[in-house]
Amino acid sequence: MTTIYQNLFPIPVGFTFLDREFTQSEIDFIALEKEKTNPNIGNKFSADTYILEQEALKDLKQFCELEINNYFQEVYRPSSDVSLYITQSWVNFTEQNQYHHKHSHSNSFISGCLYIDVDEQVDRITFFKPSTDTFAIDASEFNMYNSSTWWYEVKNKQLAMFPSKLEHCVEQTKSSKTRISIAFNTFFKGDIGNQKSLTRLKL
Repeated sequence: MTTIYQNLFPIPVGFTFLDREFTQSEIDFIALEKEKTNPNIGNKFSADTYILEQEALKDLKQFCELEINNYFQEVYRPSSDVSLYITQSWVNFTEQNQYHHKHSHSNSFISGCLYIDVDEQVDRITFFKPSTDTFAIDASEFNMYNSSTWWYEVKNKQLAMFPSKLEHCVEQTKSSKTRISIAFNTFFKGDIGNQKSLTRLKL
């Protein structure tokens, strides 16, 4: 008799693509941000941490908010009038031999990363399994059940979306290309919870 394995309580990581090329004005605007950066652990990020509020990137913001809300509706199926909006947003710059440290995003519900210019042959994002295991068991072959980390290759124009509490990193890059991405956080707008359950929160 065949055993069936179910993915119970999975962590949703979503990927989609911008259906057009980046405009030259968008590319030029983002490139200028490299001249005004803050140091991070392993790489740098733009001094402007509300980058998607800039007029030059308004179409990218619209795309990201649309897709993040598609993710929200598909995964959570809210019964109340609630949506997500982008709070902070910034540009990440990761040069050769740099990395982006293991981290999560506080004060945010769903986070996203739009890849502007990456080396599609080697660049990827790595996620870390939440620490719930009691025993350490060496695996003869890794899969989504027994792995403590899992990585995905990334592409230009790709948007990655994931729960903000999910830890992730960018390993040290060997590419000579500067990896550029726009990351952002989100929060609720509207009603969450339920009045009769004493959990209602109007935002």
